[in-house]
Amino acid sequence: MVPKGWMAILASALLLLATSAWAQDKPAPDKPAEPGLKDILTDLLESMEEPPPPPAPPGRRLPFGRAEIQLSFAPLVKETAPAVVNVYASKQARARSPFEGDPFFERFFGGGGPPRAQAALGSGVLVDKSGIVVTNYHVIRDADEVKVATSDGREFESKVLLKDESIDLAVLKIEGDADFPLIPIGDSDALEIGDLVLAIGNPFGVGQTTTSGIVSALARSHIGVSDFGFFIQTDAAINPGNSGGALINMSGQLVGINTAIFSRSGGSIGIGFAIPSNIVRAVVNAAKNGQDFFERPFIGATFEPVTAQIAESLGMKLPTGALVSDVAEGGPAAKAGLKPGDVVLAMNDIAIEHVDALGYRLATQPIGGKATLKILSKGEEKTIEISLERAPEGASNETVKIDGRSPFAGAEVTALSPRLAQRLGMRTDVSGIIVTDIGRNSPAAGFGFRPGDIVREVNGEDITSAAQLAEIAGQNTRWWRFTVERDGKLLRQVLRY
Repeated sequence: MVPKGWMAILASALLLLATSAWAQDKPAPDKPAEPGLKDILTDLLESMEEPPPPPAPPGRRLPFGRAEIQLSFAPLVKETAPAVVNVYASKQARARSPFEGDPFFERFFGGGGPPRAQAALGSGVLVDKSGIVVTNYHVIRDADEVKVATSDGREFESKVLLKDESIDLAVLKIEGDADFPLIPIGDSDALEIGDLVLAIGNPFGVGQTTTSGIVSALARSHIGVSDFGFFIQTDAAINPGNSGGALINMSGQLVGINTAIFSRSGGSIGIGFAIPSNIVRAVVNAAKNGQDFFERPFIGATFEPVTAQIAESLGMKLPTGALVSDVAEGGPAAKAGLKPGDVVLAMNDIAIEHVDALGYRLATQPIGGKATLKILSKGEEKTIEISLERAPEGASNETVKIDGRSPFAGAEVTALSPRLAQRLGMRTDVSGIIVTDIGRNSPAAGFGFRPGDIVREVNGEDITSAAQLAEIAGQNTRWWRFTVERDGKLLRQVLRY
């Protein structure tokens, strides 16, 4: 459409053009050639073909004109794609025999077939020229061997430096004769909904593939991938095999590690999720510092969501923030004055929308530093400073292996401390005697015990130490009654053995 302001100008120009055409029939004296009204009108109409671009925030604007629409991502892909690698994980799995467990048939047919190799395929990103690769934990889970193949066809054996199931990240190390290409880690907090991004990986094993899209949403939680609850959502096509691949911004920086999709068919439907680069940076720094698991700052408090009912009871306009449900005695939170019933509204001047956001913000902070929390306490807003400490080790970290003839024989148990709970991906406020390992083909394995089980009670006695459990397991009895906590649920069992 022609803007209203130009309508009068256009009408006047057409009138003058018609008058000029009528005047051309009359003789005129010789004079220097000047631009005619026809030329002026032509220039005017040409200038109206492309209206001026609308105002936009600094650094971001809509594409304007045919030339910009024809721009290409090719230079950006050439710069970053060499740092995206393929990750091959393999493990040996023993084939289960149908006669396994039967003493007679096992004697003649054996207990199982020869081991078979199982392989998993994923992607990874080189983030350091020395050969540090970031990928997803689920890509290398339980792998006996992990290999990395670069985009130029080279293949390397890798060493697992760090892996964390709760965040679904793993850090690998490969060795080469020269520096490796890398993608610098960017600031994921600078992302905004609508920003252009590229996803690079190896979907379905077809080879390195680049897809484009936008940031569809930020701070996505409860998508059922892992305990981590602060994902970037994108509509850039992500498919099986893309796990561990790069999500990059238009500056060629890594802003996320592609980790999951929402799909009913197994293929991409435009809903993909990536782990933000700020948490990736913290995990990589932990691996560089020699840690074999990602250690988060400990503040000695537990939190729960602020529901609409809770918000109304506290006089809040919106259900936002993280509600303090418990504070450990003598911990950093208690020393800072945080109390049950307080609501954390912001951390370091960044709003906290929900509990997962607070966990993410804390995880990106270094241990030994401090954080500033804006809280709502008894109807008043105030600011407190809290220390970010290492999780305490506990009074006793001795591991006891239970022998003898009992349902617990073959299990290794130890007292659960906040640091051990963090290593195992558990809540740091949980205590008790936990199973850390199970011997293969042991009675404990046969009765279904698993690492992570917390033994609460055996034969009527509450279990408070690993030595006590070992002593009770040595009793000369055939009847056993015990209670085990698994994934927050109590399992009670009575058996004769």
